[in-house]
Amino acid sequence: MSVIDVHTHMIGAEWLDMLRHHGAPKYEVKHTKAGQESIFLHGAPFMTLFPEMLDFDLRVRNMDRAGVDLAIVSLTCPSAYWGGEAVSTQAARIINDLMAEQQDRHPQRLRWFATLPWQYAGAAVAELDRAVALGAAGVFVTANVDERNLTDPQFAPIWDAIDRHALPVLVHPTAPQGAAQMGMDEYGLVPPVGFMFDTTLAIARMIFDGFLDRYRNLKIIAAHGGGTLPYLAGRLDRCHERIPACAEKIKLPPSHYLRQIYYDAVVYEKAALDLCVHVAGGPERVMYGSDYPHNIGDMAGCLERVNAMGGAAARQIRGGTAEKLFGL
Repeated sequence: MSVIDVHTHMIGAEWLDMLRHHGAPKYEVKHTKAGQESIFLHGAPFMTLFPEMLDFDLRVRNMDRAGVDLAIVSLTCPSAYWGGEAVSTQAARIINDLMAEQQDRHPQRLRWFATLPWQYAGAAVAELDRAVALGAAGVFVTANVDERNLTDPQFAPIWDAIDRHALPVLVHPTAPQGAAQMGMDEYGLVPPVGFMFDTTLAIARMIFDGFLDRYRNLKIIAAHGGGTLPYLAGRLDRCHERIPACAEKIKLPPSHYLRQIYYDAVVYEKAALDLCVHVAGGPERVMYGSDYPHNIGDMAGCLERVNAMGGAAARQIRGGTAEKLFGL
């Protein structure tokens, strides 16, 4: 059975050039005090840039070294959520065209998630249809879009279109809402902490909002092992039982919905992966991911932790779940 990486990123030189020219005032591309070229968010280092992020041929060679057969590649934050409608739409088109081109170059090794200008529903739906025609296997979205919740009514036409296409959606964190007010630039707290509760808040809101009941064809993938959702599963159920607001729109406990979504295995301890599989209801809802080529990405290490599951569970997470979900 193939090893399939469902959480792995690439950017493009043209996209990066657009960010340089149109990302301000929120985003800037410049060097840190240590001399590393990085994307800055509100003046603080946000994402370190590496040559591997732009080199698809090197990616395939690194997949060979790690024993990864297929990568379902996505852009990463800040996605295309900057500039006006024309800039955002063009940024999404550039990335989708690049991903489609690279899939054509490496048809046995690459698939991709579509990037959309989520702030502009009409443009996003049009780009979704175009990306699907180009061969997109799913959709990428950050856990908040320019500080708007994914359940915001303005995004409903996009979710309707995704539901119509029955596509998997990778919900990936970005800087959480209010990051500046929480001082998350201090100690670089966004990646280790902020990312985790950005995903947690987005998926928990979807559950309590009844979102997963409304969109029956959605296949949500919660990045980084679901953030802190596996650890909070029992607490979510207890609050649903005891707090009326938590049961306002859903009758079934949140743990029911936690077994309906999917998770990647981008965690850094085997015990965390074990808990994720338990809360997910089994390895049929968990897939291998690496977070390559970010500086904390770990293609070989994440795969090693999956393999440590042993037997059928490891085989399922390595590739079986993804093969079924993406129809590979």
